[in-house]
Amino acid sequence: QVQLVESGGGFGPPGGSLKLSCTASGNIGINSLYAMHWYRQAPGRQREWVARSDQEGIMYVAEYADAGKGRFTISRDDAENTMYLQMNNLRPEDTAVYYCRAFYGGYDYWGQGTQVTVSS
Repeated sequence: QVQLVESGGGFGPPGGSLKLSCTASGNIGINSLYAMHWYRQAPGRQREWVARSDQEGIMYVAEYADAGKGRFTISRDDAENTMYLQMNNLRPEDTAVYYCRAFYGGYDYWGQGTQVTVSS
């Protein structure tokens, strides 16, 4: 069993920055989760994929949706058992609930989400 808990959401101005966290618990190390993802869902829209972090040997390889390329950075800290999403140059269209997702042992785990609101 894996529990994922997001935090770090809140209000940010256009052009500002926010850093989201996704902490894993349940007797599992985050380095045991081959692929971890960030998704987001804006009001009235479908949930969309934002970024992924794949374990490739001893490294983590990142991939981004077009919406976040050049502005978002996904990373993992094994010591903190946490995945992050650094969001820079925020835009109003980044307003959404952000979720982390991981697969382990044949199961699909999601966090409860954290709200990000970009507004002046």
